[in-house]
Amino acid sequence: MSLSFVLGGVRSGKSRYAEALLSYRYDVTYLAAGARPADPVADPEWAARVAFHKASRQKSWTTIETTDLVAQLRAPGGPLLIDCLGTWLTAIIDRAGAWDNPHAATLIAHREGTALLAALQQTSRRVVVVSNEVGLSLVPLTPSGRVFQDELGRLNARVADVSDYVFLVVAGRVLDLSTAPRVDLQKGLEWGVQDAPPHAAPLQDAPINPPPQDAR
Repeated sequence: MSLSFVLGGVRSGKSRYAEALLSYRYDVTYLAAGARPADPVADPEWAARVAFHKASRQKSWTTIETTDLVAQLRAPGGPLLIDCLGTWLTAIIDRAGAWDNPHAATLIAHREGTALLAALQQTSRRVVVVSNEVGLSLVPLTPSGRVFQDELGRLNARVADVSDYVFLVVAGRVLDLSTAPRVDLQKGLEWGVQDAPPHAAPLQDAPINPPPQDAR
């Protein structure tokens, strides 16, 4: 098992770089994690984005649209490319209807993120994970925007902590952070779950929608 984590902003080149890491493999499963369907009539711009991403992938690769990343990581098979954690987090909060309840959204992100982290560490598959670096923009004006930024930032840090290789893509340039000094994130305390009331009502269950010679 080898885990590479690729971070970057919008149009930074992060997805293209992640695909390049696995370009030597023909048996890659591309997990479109939580992406909404591309309807060319309702949203032609989004459909064009999806079509662009699909065209950039190797023809021999298999694409699966799913949020059930844990099941894919547990299954045997070839390399997995997960793109991306931002759409995955959006999908699981959407499914729980928790955007108007930041505390519930935080607990959901913690629960689902912990399950994902365990699966990433236990899988026997070669995995490349892509995510948005959202911590460099302005603090959102809405509670839902802030909870998304906070929880994706926390999830990114935890995934990076268990990754063998970590790359930041900025303006088409790649920075290797694999051996960079690490910040002490205080493990679970960084998630804010210590603020949960001791007898909080349980959340409704929602199902959690994988080696090269050198990942660099």
